[in-house]
Amino acid sequence: MLKFTEALCSARGRILAAAVTVGTVACGPPAAAPLGGAPVPALAMPSTGFTAGHLLIAFRWEYVEGSSLTRGEGAVRVAPPDSARLDLFLGGFGSGAAVLIGDQLHAPLPDAARNMIPPPPMLWAAFGRLAVPAVGDTTVRADGDLLRADIGTEPVWRVTFTAGRLTRLEHIAGGRIQEYVERDDARVRYVSNVAQRRLTLTIIRDESVPPFDRSVWVL
Repeated sequence: MLKFTEALCSARGRILAAAVTVGTVACGPPAAAPLGGAPVPALAMPSTGFTAGHLLIAFRWEYVEGSSLTRGEGAVRVAPPDSARLDLFLGGFGSGAAVLIGDQLHAPLPDAARNMIPPPPMLWAAFGRLAVPAVGDTTVRADGDLLRADIGTEPVWRVTFTAGRLTRLEHIAGGRIQEYVERDDARVRYVSNVAQRRLTLTIIRDESVPPFDRSVWVL
């Protein structure tokens, strides 16, 4: 539920109009490489659910769409088992909030602002949780401390775990990577190769906090 104020939308328009030029994707989505590594049972996939505790993550964000660039600050509050609230701030111009519960994202926004928010599976992956549509076909392969899995056949959700931690999720259709999330301890990046959009979160602080009030989930 990303609910941007009119001030944020108008400010974003002014900033985009004066934004710096960035590189754009000249060709279509890149081809997905074959799934490498040695076959292992699907049960080898790590659990990524939020089992206990509430988290507050503060970050700086940068959004690129085509040749336009916007920046700001934000925070996400995560509560087990499957609830998250995302708040974005654009200097003194405005703010917005989005709530993701399960696979439902409530984001009553103008299209230009709504485009900033990844779809639920990608947004969950940004927070370290694997939550893709349920499908029957899963192939898992291991290569050192890397564990990769293809979930589904067409389209395919390809997930990468590094030392048991979710570090990348790709959405593959027609053998090409349509969009992906990649994450490490300091940075999360979402890229849509189709729409030429990129959202980068640079983590400032990540801490456990007391349980959130119920009002957090109501916008």
